[in-house]
Parts: sequence; C-alpha cells; structure tokens
Amino acid sequence: MSQRIALFWPGDYRTKPNESARPSITEATLQMERALRELGKVPYRVEGFLTKPHEAIEKLTPIDDPLIGMCVHWFYGPHTTDGVVGKDNPLLLASNFSGKWPGLVGLLNTGACLASVGREFSRVWTDVEDWCRDERFMENLSQWCSSGNIDYPEDEISFEAAISSDASAIANSVAEEIRRRRVLMLMLGDTSMGMINGYFGSRLLYPVGFTEHKVDQAWILERGKSIDQKRIDDAFKYVNDKGVTFHYGAPEAEDFSADSTKEQLRDYLAVADLLTEFKADCLGWQYQLGLLPLRPPSDFAEGLFNSVCRPESNGDTIATATEADQGNLVPMELMKRLLKRKGLHQAVMFHDVRWGGEHDGRFLWVLLNSGSCGGFAFNHDPESLSGVHSYRQPKQYFPHAGGTFAGESLPGEITWARAYILGEELWMDIGKGEVVKLPEEKREAWWQGTTRQWPFMAADLFASRETIMAHYMSNHIAVAYGDIFSEMAALSRELGFKVRILGRV
Repeated sequence: MSQRIALFWPGDYRTKPNESARPSITEATLQMERALRELGKVPYRVEGFLTKPHEAIEKLTPIDDPLIGMCVHWFYGPHTTDGVVGKDNPLLLASNFSGKWPGLVGLLNTGACLASVGREFSRVWTDVEDWCRDERFMENLSQWCSSGNIDYPEDEISFEAAISSDASAIANSVAEEIRRRRVLMLMLGDTSMGMINGYFGSRLLYPVGFTEHKVDQAWILERGKSIDQKRIDDAFKYVNDKGVTFHYGAPEAEDFSADSTKEQLRDYLAVADLLTEFKADCLGWQYQLGLLPLRPPSDFAEGLFNSVCRPESNGDTIATATEADQGNLVPMELMKRLLKRKGLHQAVMFHDVRWGGEHDGRFLWVLLNSGSCGGFAFNHDPESLSGVHSYRQPKQYFPHAGGTFAGESLPGEITWARAYILGEELWMDIGKGEVVKLPEEKREAWWQGTTRQWPFMAADLFASRETIMAHYMSNHIAVAYGDIFSEMAALSRELGFKVRILGRV
C-alpha cells in the first residue's frame, strides 16, 4: 500500500457543531498521525471540514492514496460517500469512542451508507487516551496499512435461528396479514441529514410487503394553520393529566414554555390528520433540516405517536421513525405486529447506538435518541405517560424552542432489529438483549456524558462492543420489550429479507 495516507474531516452541514468539535478532531488527528508514523507511513491532511456533498466530491475524488476519515462527532454520510464512491483506494473510518463526541455514531451511519452503495471500507476505533498504546487498535491499523483491509472476528454472527412451530405460526399469520393489505408508510420528506442507508425506495420495499407515500413537509405548515385551538388545548391538557413533566424555563431553556409544547402538539395533530386521510400504518418524519428554522422539534410528537397513550389515540401506537429512516421503520412495524399477535405490548422504541461502557462485568450500550422512544419504556403502563420528561432540545442544534420525550428506560428483556441494504438486497439484523437499571450515580454520569435531554436506555445487546462496531449497519436500532426473536427471524425470512443474527441468542 502507498506510504502516503490522506486524512480528512467529514463534517456536519452546520457550522456550530463543526467548530465545537474542532479541538476534539484536531487532537484525534494528531493521535492518528502519530500512530501512522509509528507504522512507517506518511500522513497528510485534506484541508478543512467537508460540510457539503460537493466538497467531498471535489476534495476526495482526486485522491488515489489511501484515505482515513476522522470520525469524532456527528457528520453526514454524503460528506464521505459522495467523494469516494466509484473508487477502490483503501478507505478507513476511524473513531474515538466517546459519548460526548459521538464519532462512533457518525462512523456507524457512514459505514452503512458506504456498504449500501457497495463501497469497500474498514473501521477502527479506540477509547484509549494515547492511541499508540492501544494494542488492538494498533494491530488493526497495521493490518489496514499493509493490506487495505481489516479482518474482524465473526464468531458472534450467524445466519440461522431455531424457530418453534408456534413462532412460525405467528410469523406466517402476520405475513398473510401483510399480503392481504401491504404496509403503507407515510413519509414526511426523505431521510434526514444525508442518511443514504436509511432510504430503500419502492423497488426494494414492494417485494417485502411495504409501500411508501411521500408527503412534503410543507403540508405540516399548511395543515397546521387550520388545527382548531380547542384540539391543541385538549391535547395539552391530556399530556399533563397523563403525567408528562415539562421542564420549562430551566437554565439554557428560558424560551421553552407551554406555548412551545402547544406548537409541537399542533404539528402532532396535523400529522395525525394526514395519517387518517391516507390510512397509513406507520410514519417516517424527516424534520431536519427542512423544518429546523421554521418549526419546533418533532421529537415530542414522535414520542407520542410511539405511545398508545396519546391525544386522540386510536388505541394503537403509530410506529414512527425519526429522520424518516426506513431502516428502522420497517422493523418497527413488523415488531409491533408480532408483539400484538403474541399478546405483548406493541410499543417499539427508536434509538441511536450512542456510546457504552463496562458495568458488572459486561458491556452495556447507551441507546439514546432525541425523542422517538414511546412512554411505555419509562413506566411499562400503556395507559400512562408517567416518567416522561420534556426538556428543551439543545439550542446549538434547534433554534426554535421545543421539548424532547425523555425518561429512563425500565429494565427488561428485549428484542432488537435493523434493516439495511447490502448487495442490492434488503437484510435484517436481529438480536436479543436486556435493558439494565444502573446505579443512580453511574446512570447520571453516562447520561450527562451524552445528551441529558434525550431518552436513556442502558442495554446489553448480547454482543460484544467489537461485534457491533465492526459489523453493525447503522447508528439506529429498533428495540421492543419482550422475546419476539424467533418470530422476527421467521417473519423477516418469510417476507424475503436476508437474515443475520448478531450475538448470543
């Protein structure tokens, strides 16, 4: 492999996040340069953050040397993918392993974007302060520097699952239900922030029993104007009566008030009307970046839709994927139907694979997304919103005041899944796990070390950190309480997905 290696900084579209991350990415780049020099390589830098697709195209495409993307904060998939697709020079995504600076989140998303378009790449990560002293990191980096690839253990990956006759019967009944009336996804815009891996399109959705109907997000603004004030006031009274705690006027949230929540409920009701009009089964909501300067965050509404207990409820959840991510929405809808058929509560949670650490001898992931986790996770009571807290979304990212749908997820057995594109086919990753209750001091340290305003879940995914970091195909994950693992494997295969099992089952 070439002695010269180019290091580049994939970035956010927005200036503030990039500038906030500059000290961290500068230090990480120095660490990587030191490690490369120790291995006899000559690193050089591509100038500046790549903040738009054209910058990736113009700055990365001309480079034939091996490339390393430095992943130390959230950044957009196209800001790497668009500049390297169609080329075959060795590509490595390198991440710190930090909750405050979620480079691993950016790595997982961009890695899945690259895989979905068939671009070869490798991954490497470390949580050691001095990267050169991390023996495993240096071994992996050395392998990449010599061969252009890194071989990761696959001992926690399988492609078959034991399926009982009862599980098969449940899966077949849901499959027949979908064949009688295919699943209609209402898509409010396309995927958010360049999530190439989160959009499947009709060509891939039709064969597995799904279809999409796209509605421009501008409809939310237009429909919102005609929402009767009484409906908004009634909805606000409902969420208060059902137990939501609102953190109005807190430090850094002086502009967050009841009026902010009512505007979020206006959008919730406008979208509820659209769901009724189109008789849609589930919902993908882009929000960012199109509505960011125009409306408060969609998170509170998304949390409500993922709850049975919600204003003007029809008695069901509406499986809702933030950022219009079909890779989560598809398994969420399938899991919801399996849960109902098995007599379990139907809520399915949407989370980021945000960070993690050791606790009592096992590795726990911090699953943490801005608000698409339903209230059931926090109370295990379908008729209540007790335990739901709404904090102002951080001003750095959200200029219009609006609240999250947050809380601490209760312990319990879980099934998790994720759909993705690989080799022009739809795949489904499935696993088992357990939500763990942490001691208060450790929980707060982990929560404060990520984003305290967002819903929190500490989960053992029954797979090692190395397996998830090396093989998982997204920064998003769908999580349901209860064991529907065998049913999900059987249903996914029956509908035409390729199935991959991660971890102990």
